Amino acid sequence: MIASTMFGGFLEDLKEKKVLDKHDLKTIGKKVNVIVNKTENLVDDLTEKTQVVGQVFMDHFINSSLLSLNISSDGEGGPNTPGLIICNKEFDYLSEREGSENDISGMQGLLENLGYSVVIKENLTALEMKTELKNFATRQEHRFSDSTFLVFMSHGTLDGICGTKHRDEEPDILPDDTIFQIFNNRNCWSLKDKPKVIIMQACRGRGDGAVWVTDVGEAFAWTYYQPLRHYISSDAIEKTHVEKDFIAFKSSTPHNVSWRTNTEGSVFISQLIYYLGEYSCCHHLEEIFRKVQNAFEKPNTMIQMPTIERLSMTRYFYLFPGN
Repeated sequence: MIASTMFGGFLEDLKEKKVLDKHDLKTIGKKVNVIVNKTENLVDDLTEKTQVVGQVFMDHFINSSLLSLNISSDGEGGPNTPGLIICNKEFDYLSEREGSENDISGMQGLLENLGYSVVIKENLTALEMKTELKNFATRQEHRFSDSTFLVFMSHGTLDGICGTKHRDEEPDILPDDTIFQIFNNRNCWSLKDKPKVIIMQACRGRGDGAVWVTDVGEAFAWTYYQPLRHYISSDAIEKTHVEKDFIAFKSSTPHNVSWRTNTEGSVFISQLIYYLGEYSCCHHLEEIFRKVQNAFEKPNTMIQMPTIERLSMTRYFYLFPGN
């Protein structure tokens, strides 16, 4: 219809201006009919395809906009900033971490109240933990988020987090450095220039508690000291750019234990939940972490000192920047 109207008007103009006579119009008309029919089909086809392409584009645009505004596709407000909790409670050769279920529920509630969509993984080997971290690092939501939390709760050694199959004869350890490598700017571009907060509740040495249950378990794998040159083989400036905007908060200093009760869970986690819930509205993250450290400053029945490590954030991180 569009093509017929267009050509009809064009021929009428030629007739009025005496460019063509009736004989010319009759001769041209037969050929025009063929062109019009083919053009009509082409226009209809293009119109239909244009509508489809336009709809696909609008759907993609709207979904992207909603995700960036933390609004779910069904129109209801919802968190789209992912956070991950990995908690190992049951082990093949180490003692069960009784009370850790309280740590999971407490941290999940805290992170959700802070606006994070929490993914929980339990009872994993070191390899399974590494796989889950890689999967989490590739989540598309990170493109539109402003930060992420990675929470690890398990038995531990000086070198990292114990997997569920750990024992002296066959260590099952997720090294700390593996976590940082998976989420650095080379391997996780979606979180570039965004705070990556790592929380670790695990022993970093031997424990001797008789009343309290420690996170060292029944077995411990000592490892030999690695020469410093192993860690500085690449250029330091390049290393700084590759790894940036991290902060790790660990439950104890190196070589020392972290404490946990069978009924209440980990002492470090409970203090962390309290201070984050109390002060996130008005203090930046590092200041809140120091408040947690101050809670452990005076030793009592248990002795442990949480530590801030591998800090590479260039700015203060406020969980509620508008307040």
